[in-house]
Formats: sequence, C-alpha cells, structure tokens
Amino acid sequence: MSDTTSYEETLFEALTDDTDDPGGLNEEAQADEPGNFLRHATSLSMTKLADGLLSPKLVLSWLLNTLGASSFLVGLLVPIREAGALLPQLFTAPRIHAMARRKWAWAGGSAVQGAACAGIVLAGLTLDGNAAGIVICLLLAVLALARSVCSVSYKDILGKTVGTSRRGSATGLAASVASVGVIVFALILVLDLGPRFALVIGALSLAAALWLIAGALFSTLREQPTPQEPEGTSLGQMSLLTEDRQLLLFIIVRGLLTATALAPPYLILLGAKAGQGGFDQLGALVLASSVASFLSSYVWGRMSDRSSRNVLRLSGVVAALALGAALLLEMSGLAGQWWAMPAVLFVLMIAYHGVRQGRSTYLVDMAPGDKRASYTAVSNTVIGVVLLGSGLFGALASIWGAGTTLALFAVMSLAAVGVAGQLDEVE
Repeated sequence: MSDTTSYEETLFEALTDDTDDPGGLNEEAQADEPGNFLRHATSLSMTKLADGLLSPKLVLSWLLNTLGASSFLVGLLVPIREAGALLPQLFTAPRIHAMARRKWAWAGGSAVQGAACAGIVLAGLTLDGNAAGIVICLLLAVLALARSVCSVSYKDILGKTVGTSRRGSATGLAASVASVGVIVFALILVLDLGPRFALVIGALSLAAALWLIAGALFSTLREQPTPQEPEGTSLGQMSLLTEDRQLLLFIIVRGLLTATALAPPYLILLGAKAGQGGFDQLGALVLASSVASFLSSYVWGRMSDRSSRNVLRLSGVVAALALGAALLLEMSGLAGQWWAMPAVLFVLMIAYHGVRQGRSTYLVDMAPGDKRASYTAVSNTVIGVVLLGSGLFGALASIWGAGTTLALFAVMSLAAVGVAGQLDEVE
C-alpha cells in the first residue's frame, strides 16, 4: 500500500466514521472508494464555492447595475441561471448515459463554466451599459448549459464511485467546506473592506479558477467504464413519470419544496416594508445562507445517508416554521427589528440546505443504476418548468403583498411533508 493510498484511507475513515460495506459498489469500486470520496468532496467544494461567489441574485445583479445595464437584463440573470441549468438535461442525458466514463462530462462541464466565468470578468473590465449586460447574460447562459451537463452526470458518477451509506456525507462535506469561503466573502462585502468593484471582480476571478481546477481534479477520479446504449429518445424519457410512481411523488415533493429557494427575496421585501434597508438585507441573505450551510450541510448529509426521505420531511417542517415566524413577526410589528429577518433567513436556509442534501441523496439511491441520468434529467426538467413559472409568485406579491406569498410558501412546505410521507425508504 502506497503512502498516498494509506493517507486517503485514513482521512476517508475519519470523515465517514464507517468502514463497513456501504452497498451499491462492486469489489473493484470499493477498493477505489476512499480516493474517489475525497476527489468528490474536494471538487464539489470548489464548484460550490464558485457558485456562491458568482451568485446571480447578488453579485452579478450588483455588477450589471454598476456597469449601467438595464433592469430588464438584470431581471434575466436568475431565470437564465436556474432554467438554463435544468431544462437542457432531458436532451443531454441520453448522450451522457452512453459514455463509458461519465467523469469526462462533469470535468468538461466544470472547465466550460470556468471559461465562461473568466469571460464575465473580462466583460466587466472592458464593457459597460447594455453591451456589458448582453455579453454577461450570454456568458451566463453558456455557464448554465455547462452546469446542466455536470448536474445530469454527477449523480450517476456518484452512484458508481461512492457507496450508498456515504454519498450524503460526500456532498454534505463539500457544501460545508465551500460555505466557509462564502462566509468570508459575505463578511468582506458587509464590512466594506475595499472597493466593491474590485472585490467583485476578484471573487469572480477566483470562481473561474476554482471551476477549472475542479475539472482537472475530477478527471483523475477512478471510474470503471460502463458503456451503455443511449436511453431512447429525449422526450421518451418523460414516460418514467407514468412508469415509476415514486419518481412522480419525489418530483411533487421537490416542486413543493422549491418554496425554500424562492422565499428569500420576499423576506427581503417584508423587511424593507417594515423599515429595513434592501441592500443590507441582501448582504444578510448571503451571510445567513453561508453560515446555515456551514452548520447544517454535513449534518444533513449524514442524516440523508440514514433516511433522505425523513430529511425531506424535516426540512419541510423547518421551512414552514421559519416562514410562519416571519408572518408572526410582521403581525406583531417586529419585522423591522435588525435581528428579525436575518434570524428567519438563517432558519430558512437550514431548511433549504436540508432539501438540497435530501433530494440529491434520495434520487441517487432511488434510481436504478442504469437509469440515474434519465431520472435526474426528467426530475430537473420538470423543476425547470416549475421555476420558469415562478414569476407568478412575484405577481401575487405585487397584488396582495409579500406576506401572502410567504404564507403560500409555508403551505407548500407543509404539503411537501405530507407527500414525502408516501415515499419509500431507499437507504
């Protein structure tokens, strides 16, 4: 045994606290699991940190505003990022499934994201006005498409290289490690420790480098070749919704729990209405999300290895409690206090990261080994359509107020708890 292999196994055992057969791997894959686990955790830490530094809701929105782009282009950032990363997966999944080693899809996607982010940095330094906005939106679309390739391939790769009882630990560890970097960035922004434009450009440059390094590291993953034929037509994969009731229930739960991702801006509106500054709330959002991720992601990951179904249910309960607390604070006249919305955001982000860990682990463990890419693509495509329609919540808020929208999100979270109770245990 080489020193490197011994070191990997020692660190692997310390992080997982489990040396038993995890299930889901053949003998050769089990031998490679310690090194692969660490490669997963390290690569994913880098890309999650890069995601946090890019942040279309905060960083790119601020950059486009600073460069003088129109509000229309600023408003396109989040839809481009979210829908662009989900909708194409239905069409890319069959091709990725046919690859013998799918790590190359993820590594290539990460490299393209790094190149696109570097292009955004260059555009920010050389362009202004709507020209800058258009170029950055186009580059963000390229980045989102590359992310979709990473997303549709990742769960399949994770299932081939990391055992069933340790997959949540790998992704949870990565989220917690990455959140430390985002916390530092958020504190620098909140404390205004330098020219903001330079800080943003520096953060985006770091993000580009992280994506490139992560792609290079992931390419060293020891993945056994498993050549497959393409899984039929792209649209034909949608038949899985009628063939597998558990997949349909899972997508319904995931759709209802999008409330945890959509609610934060409306909390900011609620706080602003009560007298808090919008920009301060955005800074608090980044900080609250990062701290919540740091404290909870690894714990959620370990819990998901035991029962990702229960993690989804518990996350729905926590989200409903947080959103209910926000409404109570508004009714009591306390929503304008400096601590009120940050505290609610913190609890809500704990629920959000629970949803992310639970849904990722559940899908990997639920899907048949030869259909993980298709299950991921179908799930993400449906959720992409749901997110495209999320503008309806904004219309509702403009008519009835942010409180009404948050109440609807609380109801959605509770409904998810009930539907998740019908899911099978898959761990």
